[in-house]
Amino acid sequence: MTQTEAEQKAMQSSRAPVLDVVIPVYNEEVDLGLCVRRLHAYLRAGFPFTARITIADNASTDATLAVAELLAAELDGVEVLHLDAKGRGRALRTAWAGSDAAVVAYMDVDLSTDLNALLPLIAPLVSGHSDLAIGTRLDASARVVRGPQREIISRCYNLLLRTTLRAGFSDAQCGFKAVRTEVARELLPLVRDGEWFFDTELLVLAERAGLRIHEVPVDWIDDPDSRVDIVDTARKDLRGIWRLTRALTTGTLPLDDLRAAVGREPLVAGVPLGMVGQLVRFAIVGVTSTLAYIALYLLLQPLVGSQGANLVSLLITAVGNTAANRAFTFGVRGRGNAMSHQFQGLAIFAFGLAITSGSLFALHRWAPDAPVAVELTVLITANLVATLARFVGLRWVFRHAGADRPANTTATAAIGATDRTANAADSTAPLNSVGVRR
Repeated sequence: MTQTEAEQKAMQSSRAPVLDVVIPVYNEEVDLGLCVRRLHAYLRAGFPFTARITIADNASTDATLAVAELLAAELDGVEVLHLDAKGRGRALRTAWAGSDAAVVAYMDVDLSTDLNALLPLIAPLVSGHSDLAIGTRLDASARVVRGPQREIISRCYNLLLRTTLRAGFSDAQCGFKAVRTEVARELLPLVRDGEWFFDTELLVLAERAGLRIHEVPVDWIDDPDSRVDIVDTARKDLRGIWRLTRALTTGTLPLDDLRAAVGREPLVAGVPLGMVGQLVRFAIVGVTSTLAYIALYLLLQPLVGSQGANLVSLLITAVGNTAANRAFTFGVRGRGNAMSHQFQGLAIFAFGLAITSGSLFALHRWAPDAPVAVELTVLITANLVATLARFVGLRWVFRHAGADRPANTTATAAIGATDRTANAADSTAPLNSVGVRR
């Protein structure tokens, strides 16, 4: 090697990489070498971003640490981080918090996920379009090979998250995730779990902070030699869900401060994020609903009287209004929580019914011979008041929907940002983590 080549190699090794891929391991002396070499070869074979592999050994009791050190000595761009305590979340928190890369990621040591998904995973983060990215095995376009037991457990767990924590992401526990390092540094201090619930807690906090989560359908083959204790993990996950639900309900998490720190505060002071667009779409739905209400009222009033026509017309348009606002105004897709949203919409409808029926009662009490035109004028005025209440109520019903939909983008959109991100990474503070890097 010439002096110039040696200097170039030394310069490249001293630069902070764009990507830091962390592989958390515990007692993986058999598989570690094969997997790291495979990943290393992939990253060196035309991958468009500079990358480091960090093996995070968390308290292995076999020869895993020794194998990791041999790999670091043999392969350029491979480092070792050793922790004295177990826990995947603990290892990731330590490695990510101390990384000088622009984007940090992790994957399981078995490399169950096809590596061709790595570029689509990190490209939206490098470009700055998205904040976090996750692989998903539950998308219709994902190709997954695993047993029925794990498939059922995975789907039930993610359904539980959507029900209890209103999670918008599809697959919380796929071992294939990435996050912009500057975002990770804001989120990690709030993530309490140090084991398997770490992923879920990180994603829920990110959603509640208004961060953009990119999802990548993956090809995934189950590792039959998985060391995960399903029963113990399920028990701890349930405890984590309960703890996080309670914290979100009681308001003990500083979400407002987090949103401000990651730049997701309202764009206009005093105007909640997304409200302007929601108001416009809500107004369109409201005008349509009002016209439908007038038509139904005029059709039914001669048949069932004023109060009966008001009740039936308002009920029909309330169901349609909730469905339309759910999809159009607040961007909720699919059948998840549809019935719950309708029941809450009907509760808001009851308030509107009380206002309009009360207005009709007062009109008939003081002007019993008022014509239909006057009735409609009173009802429309009352409906305006009910509409304002309805908008406030529906914003509460759909308060976690729409704003945090996973973003779709392409890998090629970020390729042009490589040099810019690499240069920015050079100025990042040096590694300062708990543990030892070798």
